[in-house]
Amino acid sequence: MGGHNQGEQNRTSVTEFILLGFSGSPRFQLFIFILFFIMYILTVLGNLSIILLIITNRRFHTPMYFFLCNLSFLEIWYTTASIPKILAIFLGRSKSISFTGCMLQMYFIFSFGCTEHFLIAVMAYDRYLAICYPLHYNTIMDISLSSKLAFGCWVGGFLTICIPAYLITTLSFCGLNVIDNFYCNLDSWIVLSCSDTHFIEITAFFIAIVVIVGSCVVTFLSYMYIVATILRIPSTKGRQKAFSTCFSHFVVVIIWYGSNILLFVKPSRQISLERTKIVSIFILIVVPLLNPFIYTLRNKEVREVLRNALHR
Repeated sequence: MGGHNQGEQNRTSVTEFILLGFSGSPRFQLFIFILFFIMYILTVLGNLSIILLIITNRRFHTPMYFFLCNLSFLEIWYTTASIPKILAIFLGRSKSISFTGCMLQMYFIFSFGCTEHFLIAVMAYDRYLAICYPLHYNTIMDISLSSKLAFGCWVGGFLTICIPAYLITTLSFCGLNVIDNFYCNLDSWIVLSCSDTHFIEITAFFIAIVVIVGSCVVTFLSYMYIVATILRIPSTKGRQKAFSTCFSHFVVVIIWYGSNILLFVKPSRQISLERTKIVSIFILIVVPLLNPFIYTLRNKEVREVLRNALHR
């Protein structure tokens, strides 16, 4: 009985965590704060303007732009789940986060992340249908299918993370509460826990394989078929136009998947180093900032509409 009480005591002894952020002088911290703040504002404004542009223009009421609108909406929430707290840490305002706050932050960041993997795969599949089957595209990818696919991405993303989130609530924490990172991620909990984390590590690894590698395969296969189809286009101009759009998408996809595979597709979680932090910056800040610009401003239609709006 005494042992059981001791365990209970241990479990409740950690009520909050301390997020260390980046090491460095106050000047460096301030520089990082300003940089992240500007990037966050640009991400929110960039994605908001895309949503408004797509909603207010009838010519953008197509499946491709519907998915883009979903992606922009997702990016706003994805960065908002982490950046405000990260900014507070760099300002030295509040390095502590409550147990529940840490849990919620991890749940939302990972749920939005999973949703993004599914969405990028769906968007690649949509482009594959449009380029490889242009005559059948409108009958296959109608508003009903695109709505179901987008809905599936969101529900799938949020349900997937329920499993590791639940498993974390079963872990015991015995007083160690310093997280060597600037946000709460799965590795932090595993490193700090004093109970056996073998099962949760295997589960997390399996989920990473299914979500990250699975969606990555769908995305890359779609692009391979797209490239093969583009190469068969007779006109050089047509080929160049199609390639320029695909190439920019591909760059974002490589950064996104490369970073995620480096960070999450590994059997053991016992590493929490500067490398992890740098890769996290790409996932949490760089990609959400690049997405709106690359997916839309590389698009001729969007540039035309923007130009007309500015002329008006």
